[in-house]
Amino acid sequence: MQTSFSSIRLALVHYGLAIMLVSFALAVSLALQHSFGNPFWFFFSVAVILSTWFGRAGAGWLAVACSTLAVMYYFTPPLRSFVVAPSELPFFLTFVACEVGVTQLIAWRKRVDEALRQARDELEARVAERTSELKDANDALLRQMVEQKRTEETLQVTRSELTRVARITTIGELTASIAHEVNQPLAAVVANADACVAWLSREHPDLVEARAAADRATQGATRASEVIARIRSLISKATPEKSRLEINRVIEQTVALAEGQASRNEVVIDCKLSPVVPPVLGDTIQLQQVILNLLMNGIEAMISVTDRPRILVIRSESQSRGQIRVSVEDSGVGVSAEVMGRLFEPFFTTRAKGMGMGLPISRSIIEAHGGRLWAESNGSGGAIFQFTLPSGDGPAA
Repeated sequence: MQTSFSSIRLALVHYGLAIMLVSFALAVSLALQHSFGNPFWFFFSVAVILSTWFGRAGAGWLAVACSTLAVMYYFTPPLRSFVVAPSELPFFLTFVACEVGVTQLIAWRKRVDEALRQARDELEARVAERTSELKDANDALLRQMVEQKRTEETLQVTRSELTRVARITTIGELTASIAHEVNQPLAAVVANADACVAWLSREHPDLVEARAAADRATQGATRASEVIARIRSLISKATPEKSRLEINRVIEQTVALAEGQASRNEVVIDCKLSPVVPPVLGDTIQLQQVILNLLMNGIEAMISVTDRPRILVIRSESQSRGQIRVSVEDSGVGVSAEVMGRLFEPFFTTRAKGMGMGLPISRSIIEAHGGRLWAESNGSGGAIFQFTLPSGDGPAA
């Protein structure tokens, strides 16, 4: 109702403007009639143009009607009459045609301008709407990226903690072997120290034998220190640091940790390491964890074997395209095709006390080093776990 009333009021304003402009044109034309002849055609045309432009088509057509009547009454003979003399009819009709043409032209131009203005306003509104949507989408994307980065950081921390737990679990299984590894050099230290004291306590001290016993004690203490250092490095919560390292050296250090466990289970670890393997770029602790996990799995797989020797073979060799392969082959009970397909699934395990995270973590470590870890049957009942690593100068796998 309020909108309709506003439209009526606006229309009345437009029509009033048309009447006022025509009245003004009539007054000016009458005032200047004696000085300039009949200038009505100019002022009435201006009134029609302004009425059409500012008052739209309806006001323009009202201005044309009023102008036609005013010209007919005041300026076309016979004067003061709405009758047009035949001699004036061509001129009068020309005036009316010009007024009509101008009105149509101005009305058309006005409609075009309003349509362009409306289209521009709609375009600006649409652009503003799309800009707002893009801004909201961009803000949402930024928030998602921040959240994803935070999630990735949390996942990395969780993965590191889980990796460390897996290492500690493996070390827990090697407790007896660790005690054996430490006790052996410590017992040797005590025995050689006693021997040194005995050689020095003689009536004629044998300095050569005493020095040799002291050297052997020193060597035993150094060996015990190295064993403890290897264990601490595996358990430590250190940030992974990649450097050029000798994979054979990493294998030998890891085998030294697993020898006690292998000996108690009557397993022989046979190292067949190629002497020409180039260095790799990696983290020593993480690679030790992978190798130790594979060794422990191989030992576990052969505990129930009684009809053949329990031999665990670990190999290193160079391959084409700058790749180095390390394999751990056991003579155990083997792995079925169904189990083979699930070996690297998290929390899947065939061991009674296993967590099912050793192999998935090992695979993630190898892949983070640009390599690949997989398993296959060896054709004689056992299984082969092997991984490849790019050499320090070779391409990533």
